[in-house]
Amino acid sequence: MNLRPLLPSLALLLAGCTPAPGGSYPSLAKRPIEGGGPVANAPAPTLPSAPMSDPALDSEVSKLEMQAQAGSAAFDKAYPDAERRARTASTSAVSSEAWVAAQTAISGLESARNDSVSALAGLDTLYSQKVNAIADGQSAEGQDTIEMVRRDVLAIVDSQNDRLDKLKALLPTM
Repeated sequence: MNLRPLLPSLALLLAGCTPAPGGSYPSLAKRPIEGGGPVANAPAPTLPSAPMSDPALDSEVSKLEMQAQAGSAAFDKAYPDAERRARTASTSAVSSEAWVAAQTAISGLESARNDSVSALAGLDTLYSQKVNAIADGQSAEGQDTIEMVRRDVLAIVDSQNDRLDKLKALLPTM
């Protein structure tokens, strides 16, 4: 058997067993952590303090909440007339004067709720930005404030949608 081709491999293997130039082998002595003795305690992590309120965020959320309330008030004010016109048009023919008046009143009702819908969109945007900022570590609070107001404004818009749907269902379509 010819061992000549294996000699370069053997030389490399033996070279790996020598210490690094100017260095020494690592110590095999016990490390302090392995001795079972006292180990210096790491400082206890500090708990984050209660989140500070963000005045700019609070102001923006409050502004959007007031905008939604204004839209709700405008909708509630215009609703009785639109409901009366829709009930009158429910027995009328499509494109009759009563039907057109009811459609116009419903369109006005949809315009009156614009502030509510716009406020909900603004709150959705704020919420999305806040969640992203929290995920990126740029912020730690404010999400709950937005969520609470957003839930209330969503209830207003859902109620308006339901009421509009009921009026539209009263009108003949063909």
